[in-house]
Amino acid sequence: MDLHKLTEDLTVAGQIDLAEIPSLAAQGIRSIICNRPDGEVAGQPPFSAVEQAAAASGIETLYLPVVSNVISEADAEAFGEALEDLPKPVLAYCRSGTRSAVLWSLSEVGKRPIEDILSKAAQAGYDLSALSPRLEKMQRP
Repeated sequence: MDLHKLTEDLTVAGQIDLAEIPSLAAQGIRSIICNRPDGEVAGQPPFSAVEQAAAASGIETLYLPVVSNVISEADAEAFGEALEDLPKPVLAYCRSGTRSAVLWSLSEVGKRPIEDILSKAAQAGYDLSALSPRLEKMQRP
C-alpha cells in the first residue's frame, strides 16, 4: 500500500485492500474515509466490506464518494467537516489518492495559504497546480 501523508492528521492512498486494514490500525490509523463510489471498477471491494473490516480493527469509517472532475464545494465542505469530527489520524482513499488530495485541498481554502496547500500536496506526490485557479477563486469573498 502506497500511503501519502498530507498532514499529521491526514494520509491519502489509492484503493486499500481489506487485508491491509489491520496493518493500518497497527500504524495508528483511527478513521478511514472512502472517496470512491462503489462499483467504479470490477473487483473493487464495496464500502460495506471495508466498513466491516475496519470495525473489526477498531477503525471508524465514512463513505463520502465523489466522481473525478465533478468534485463540488459541498463535497469539499463535507470532507473538511469529516476531518474535524473523525478520530485522527485519518486515511482517505480513492482509486489513486488524487480525489482525496483534491478534496483536502479544496477543504483547506481559507484555513491556510494556497501555496501551502499546493506545497503539501506536492510533497505527498500530488501535483495539484492545475487546481490553483479554483482555489484562488474560492478564497475570494
